Amino acid sequence: MALDLKRKRTAAPNHRSEKRRHLSQDISLADANRKFSTSDEVDDPPATNRTFPSDSEVSDTSSDGADGEEEAEADGAPSHSGAQFRKPPGGEELRNIKDATDLYRSTSFKLQIDALLPNVRPKYTRSATLDRFLLSLHAHLNALPSITPQHPLAASRALQSKSVAVPYAQPLPTEDSNWKVAFEKPDEIFLGGSWALKTSVKAKDQLKYGVDVAVTMPATLFQEKDYLHGRFFHKRAYFLAVIAASIRHKKSGLNVDVSYQSASGDPRLTILVLQPRKGNATDFTKLNAHVRIIPMLPTDSPIPLQRLSPVRSNIRSASSSDDAPAPASPLYNTSILLSTTPKRHFLSIHTLTEEVPAFRDALALLRVWANQRGYGPGERLCVHGFEDRGLWWAGVLELLVHGEEPLAPSIGKASAKRRPLGKSLSSYQLFKAALDFLARHDFSQEHVFLKTKDGHRFTPQDYNTHEAVLVDSSSLVNLLAGVPLGSLEMLKHDAQSTLELLDQSSISNDPFPAVFLKEQRDTSTRFDIIARVDLSTAKLRNTSSQAVVEHGSAYNALLASIISLLRQGLGDRTKAIALLHPSSILRPVTQALPSNTSTVYIGLILDTEHAFRLVDHGPPAAEQESAATEAFRDFWGDKAELRRFKDGRITESVVWDVSSVEERAQIPTQIVRHVLARHCGVSDAAVWTWHVQFDALLRVPEPIAALYRTGNAATGAKAALAAFDGLVRAIKSLDEELPLAVLNVSPITEALRYTSVFSPVALPTTTLASMPSGARYVAPMDLVLEFEKSGRWPDDLRAVQKIKLAFFERLASALMASQKGLRAAVVVGDSSGTEIQDAARLELLTADGWAFSAHIWHDREATLLEQAIGQTPHVPKHLRPIVNAQERQAALDALAVYRRRFVHAPRHHRAVAALCHRFSAFAGTVRLAKRWLAAHWLLRGHISEEVVELLCARIFLGGAVGGGVPGSKERGFAQVVVLLRDWDWTTELSVPLYGDTEGAGESSVPMVSSEKAGVWAFPTEVDREGHVWTAKGPDALVARRVRAIAKATWDCLQGVESEKLDVMTLFAHPTEHYDFIIELDPVSLPRYYQNIAADPAVWAKRGKYVNLPLRETEQGLSVGFDPAEMLFDDLKRIYKDTFQIFRDPFGGNRFGAVWDPSLKNPRPFRVLGGFSSTPQLKDTEKPKEKDKSLVVLNEVSIFSEIERLGAGLIKKIVVQV
Repeated sequence: MALDLKRKRTAAPNHRSEKRRHLSQDISLADANRKFSTSDEVDDPPATNRTFPSDSEVSDTSSDGADGEEEAEADGAPSHSGAQFRKPPGGEELRNIKDATDLYRSTSFKLQIDALLPNVRPKYTRSATLDRFLLSLHAHLNALPSITPQHPLAASRALQSKSVAVPYAQPLPTEDSNWKVAFEKPDEIFLGGSWALKTSVKAKDQLKYGVDVAVTMPATLFQEKDYLHGRFFHKRAYFLAVIAASIRHKKSGLNVDVSYQSASGDPRLTILVLQPRKGNATDFTKLNAHVRIIPMLPTDSPIPLQRLSPVRSNIRSASSSDDAPAPASPLYNTSILLSTTPKRHFLSIHTLTEEVPAFRDALALLRVWANQRGYGPGERLCVHGFEDRGLWWAGVLELLVHGEEPLAPSIGKASAKRRPLGKSLSSYQLFKAALDFLARHDFSQEHVFLKTKDGHRFTPQDYNTHEAVLVDSSSLVNLLAGVPLGSLEMLKHDAQSTLELLDQSSISNDPFPAVFLKEQRDTSTRFDIIARVDLSTAKLRNTSSQAVVEHGSAYNALLASIISLLRQGLGDRTKAIALLHPSSILRPVTQALPSNTSTVYIGLILDTEHAFRLVDHGPPAAEQESAATEAFRDFWGDKAELRRFKDGRITESVVWDVSSVEERAQIPTQIVRHVLARHCGVSDAAVWTWHVQFDALLRVPEPIAALYRTGNAATGAKAALAAFDGLVRAIKSLDEELPLAVLNVSPITEALRYTSVFSPVALPTTTLASMPSGARYVAPMDLVLEFEKSGRWPDDLRAVQKIKLAFFERLASALMASQKGLRAAVVVGDSSGTEIQDAARLELLTADGWAFSAHIWHDREATLLEQAIGQTPHVPKHLRPIVNAQERQAALDALAVYRRRFVHAPRHHRAVAALCHRFSAFAGTVRLAKRWLAAHWLLRGHISEEVVELLCARIFLGGAVGGGVPGSKERGFAQVVVLLRDWDWTTELSVPLYGDTEGAGESSVPMVSSEKAGVWAFPTEVDREGHVWTAKGPDALVARRVRAIAKATWDCLQGVESEKLDVMTLFAHPTEHYDFIIELDPVSLPRYYQNIAADPAVWAKRGKYVNLPLRETEQGLSVGFDPAEMLFDDLKRIYKDTFQIFRDPFGGNRFGAVWDPSLKNPRPFRVLGGFSSTPQLKDTEKPKEKDKSLVVLNEVSIFSEIERLGAGLIKKIVVQV
């Protein structure tokens, strides 16, 4: 590696010298080609007068590459002709490696930056055809004839006859307009922008590079009062339209397609875009670039700049009176000032690139980071206000390099100053410093003024009319004019998330892909709430022609009002509010104004500490006649009311009525709907969110829920916890009736840690009688009973299990005697376990209909099991007893069950319950993830509930993929899908589940049982190997299946942005990949009501015997009885070597299975072959073939066995070809 670094550094000096040679050559050529510029200024640096490269310059550029290669060879590059001895790194090389670590976070991070930068920049060496085109364009523009002054409407009609529309902005000129438009050839034409400065960066979605050609409009075209009422923009639009008409003419010979483009849909910022046609000498299509013609005001313009102060009003509306002062027009004024700054900004950035060696690279990194997050143009949704804001990113870096303008300390908002960081920082340091500024700066409170030579033209107080302020070094333009505070809060949030990623990531966990390479515009993983809003019928309640002209169009005024109103309504409930919409697109020159999409998206990032409060307080009752009270009532409308609270306060308030936890989580959405309906005329039907569809997946069908309400059945986690607490009190009150006192009762069930898919529900006898057969299931809640220690426990493992049965019998009798209506049953266990394995349990059904399943924890049982497997390191080997292999395997399996149930399960339960209290969205995320995996027939049969909880914990404890901790279950679910899509499951996924609250703990015994360990590994602080919950799955087949389903689910989630998302498609399971499907009778399934696509008609069907429901009610409810699960477990155990079987545990009425592929080929017969076989049929067409005793899989026999096992439950078996 050191040798590679050495080779890279030997070429670096040549690269820098080559850049210096290019620069000097460009400057000399610019002087020689001064004839191409029409400007007579001589005070500017030589680089600014460079217009377009000549043919000789193109050839010189291409020859420089060869010279650079020769110089590299002359500098002593190592030869590869023979064997080379690796020399240890010298002192200078070690210093360089240390510098790379100090300046670039790590040497590998620097190498990745070096590899990234060339791939995000255009290939300037291929610009020969572009240079020829620019020369032709320059000659064409200088040859344009003048057009005499005429009325703007007459001029527009003249161009309309040439199929060119003039993009007049609001307010449109009328027949009464007493001013005229004209055209003269440009005074100056120069190549500016990022292309000329070589700071261009590849945009998203293969959008083209912009080659900016600034054309200076002659001062004679303007008058002193043209800054008023849009006259400047009308003359600018006509100037642009004349150029468009001339270029489109066949005689121009330029062979380009001409289009209009308006940044952010603002007609005042319309520019010309020239795209090459293929098959001509000036075809620069391979550069993936287009030319943009930008009109510019001359320095000697008659328009006085002091009239464009942010506090000035230059809009005269018909509704304004002469007495009342007109409101300021800061955005309007800034749009005019932008036409004066292209050359100034070009010179400023050029100076920075000369003074700061790392400026270009830092700017490229910053813009790549921004583009990945939607702060720039693209085909997908972008953050409102950041389109065509390249100067803003350069301004941030300029602020860091040069510092802030020193102002008087009494100026309030602008009093805090930043010192310059210097000019010798690396690109990564500058990039990180820029993120630090964005993450810390409060744009709503602090105004920033870049350092200038002669001080700022306007006072800091003048900029109070702007929401956010960062004034450039030319002292003319606020680079944040028109950027809403909501978008800046979103930028701040993204910067904070990136800094956390860079600061917390270790060397093994490389943050580079997440920072610069990974797509971060996905709304599903980025926002807690995403709402699609149809604005086709929107109309502001309080609107004015002044606001329309100020923002450039009624559409932009509407968007600005929406963000401002939502920020006011949501307040501290959100960390950021982003308005998302597609970027502006090119439009033909026959279309004057840009077309705006009727659909926008509102993304909310919630502050979960405040997001779900029920009451918003307003002014107190003592201020009923104040302006604040009137404003509060006007904003909230009929939602505002005067209320008295428990603490004695009487205030104006807004109360949000909710009836469930799910509804409370949607209070921010209710606020969005109310604000848009009241102030923007947007109906509820025009605001679409997806939380209702997700919530429906976690609720039982409405007919079943209605039966619960009719029978007064207790539902919800709080009711279940109350029932658990009551049971614990009842058990501990029986100490005198038990041989040993109960010390502790620990829950180990998902229902008592808020992560069960469906809310826990009790089924008392009164409710059971009215429930259909497909909805008579009560899941038992597992408990662990810990008795006080005693030395009278036997040392025989089999006897220990018998003693547990005796304890259960005594406890059951005592509970039934003390608790009226409680029913208890001792369950011995199933046949799959062994006599030494903990299998016995006590099933309890309370009078209220709550079901529990209790196990007894005896701590000495672990010691006895370790002795049974020979795990006694303190005993010499020659004294250890010989252990039978079969008995040892049984002890290993029993020890694994013991540790999983009595050691890890209680810890896991406590940790997950703590996460549910810590993160409001964690429980909902787990429930959705479980529902999704169950719907795809993977949960429980192959992936345990605890594994899903660990996956979600990874998201909330540092592994979030969308920036920050999810604030909603929908966002958390999307991040889980992304994690499963991208995770390389051959590597472990560590989860810091316990933090510092648990020690290293007792780790589980390595899984050496007959079952193969799963391929997933989730190491925690108490499970170093990570196989406690994945010991029995998933295997490689299931792991690949999970990834494939996650990819398909993610593709469906992209429908959020295309208006095509149907949440049910995410949970619809494809069955075409199974070899056969076993269909069950839904009438016989007590959990069918939980089915993802349950048919209500099934519940209405009457059974074969009318008195059967009554008989079941009299016998009582069978706790945890699920015949489908029992059949599934039997088939999985019996045919584990024949096929893999899958099912949905939540009421699924189908099983899917795939044959073991190794059984499809004929094989020789052997006894105990492990699968049902039949002799292979002989091929009669090949009589000479030897007679071999080959057998094949007997599918017909297997299907018959399955049908006999599931008689009365299985409807049919469908074989799929």
